[in-house]
Amino acid sequence: MAIISVSLNEKLLQEIDALKEEVGFSGRSEVFRASTRLLIADNEEKNKLEGYINSILILIHPKKSEDKVTQIKHNFEDIINTQIHSHLQENQCLELFILEGDAGRMRELSRLLNRNIKFLYSKLVPLPQE
Repeated sequence: MAIISVSLNEKLLQEIDALKEEVGFSGRSEVFRASTRLLIADNEEKNKLEGYINSILILIHPKKSEDKVTQIKHNFEDIINTQIHSHLQENQCLELFILEGDAGRMRELSRLLNRNIKFLYSKLVPLPQE
C-alpha cells in the first residue's frame, strides 16, 4: 500500500481524530480511505447524470470568494432558475442554486466552482424524475 503525506491545519486534524473515535475507525488512514471512497462515489454519481434534469447545487465558501462565484454563475444563467445567497457566521457564504436543464451543464458549473473557489462544502443533488 502506498504511503502519502498530507498537510492539514490543526482544526481539521482535531475533527478527523474526533470522527475516528466517534465512528470507530482504527486510525487516521481509515478515515482518509473512507472519505476518498465517498468523494469518488459522489463524482461517479455526478458523471452518470444525463439529459434534461432538475437539481440543487449547494455551495459554502469564504465570503471573499463572492466575486468569483458571481463571475462563474453568469455563464450558466441558462440553467440557473433561482439562486439564494446567505451570509453565514465566520465570513462564510451559502449559495443555493436551483437548476433546470442539461445535466452536462450542471456538472460543468459544479466543477468550475469547485476548481476556482476555495469551498468548504459543495454538493450537486439531482432531484427525482417522474
